[in-house]
Amino acid sequence: MTEEIKFTKSSGNVFLDIGFSEEEAERELLRVDLAYTIHCLLKELKLTPAKASKRFGLDLNDVKRLKKMDFEDFTVERLLVILKKLNRDVEIHIKPSNEKGGHLRVVAT
Repeated sequence: MTEEIKFTKSSGNVFLDIGFSEEEAERELLRVDLAYTIHCLLKELKLTPAKASKRFGLDLNDVKRLKKMDFEDFTVERLLVILKKLNRDVEIHIKPSNEKGGHLRVVAT
């Protein structure tokens, strides 16, 4: 006999799906998106954590943690500072939203 598998469609935000409030979930997703962008940049540069730290003036432990995708204690502000140190322009665009409350998101190019 075949068992029916039940599933729930994702909202697109894992934090919302696991019970965070909408505001908290959006903030956490923003933080993770920024950290993942940094992780990808560090990978693309192909530098050891020590060389990345020295070249960009980053804390060695921060680089090591970001390369391991360990960014639990990083704030949005701290991640923005790291992106700046990695020679990236960070622009914040503010525009009217079609939905109540607006949204936060990262678009990396």
